[in-house]
Amino acid sequence: MDSHLTGIKAIFLDLDGTIYLGEKLINGALEFLERCTQKEIQYFFLSNNSSRSVDGYLSKLHNLGIPAVKNEILLSTHDLLFWLSDNEVSETYLVGTEEMRKMLEDSGINTRSEKPQYVVLGYDTEINYEKLTKSTIHLHNGVPLVASHPDIVCPSSDGGLPDVGAYLSLFEATCGVKASQVCGKPNAGMINHKIEELGLQPSECAMVGDRLYTDIEMANRVGCLSILVLSGESTKNDVDKAPQEVNLVVNSVANLL
Repeated sequence: MDSHLTGIKAIFLDLDGTIYLGEKLINGALEFLERCTQKEIQYFFLSNNSSRSVDGYLSKLHNLGIPAVKNEILLSTHDLLFWLSDNEVSETYLVGTEEMRKMLEDSGINTRSEKPQYVVLGYDTEINYEKLTKSTIHLHNGVPLVASHPDIVCPSSDGGLPDVGAYLSLFEATCGVKASQVCGKPNAGMINHKIEELGLQPSECAMVGDRLYTDIEMANRVGCLSILVLSGESTKNDVDKAPQEVNLVVNSVANLL
């Protein structure tokens, strides 16, 4: 497969590090999306970053000039909600942002329970010591931990910032516990339900992202085309050492289509 992506009918796009980096649009991203529209290729935005709600992402994309709509945005929080529902979890203690809290509570999840079934960990850009203390006490008392995604760092123009994976290491060091479930990419469920909804085969879809252990790993699990962009976290040297199969490596989405 080359950069023309012949035969691809839907593209799943990571956001931070792929479409934008922090608050700055990656050069050529808008033109790439316009080419998708011209070629009648559907695109969807994926993010493991659970600090924002769907509305929050829509606002950011619109501010960057991207005309996105709600059903084009798939978040790790959605995957987390599916998991909580499947396991009949309604009582939680959340370590997460207020936007994430609203998404959970709008789905009937109590996020401030005194007797939680799970401690829920998201990418909390509003984290404070009170949250760390209360969640740690729950974990010491045997309450299991579920995380929205495994990302160790959140990419930024100033370098990687601590993300859920870093918080997981903190809880393991403090409490000696690991998450019993980690949602989001690379779980195949992040995009499988959308592929089925579209009536497509995985081979007709592409996953584009900057992380080998989430974006490319998920593409491998799903069986769709895996495209690594070098505009975010990963480098060419990382590809040589990675266990994941990368079908195509490009500098950025500007090189596609």
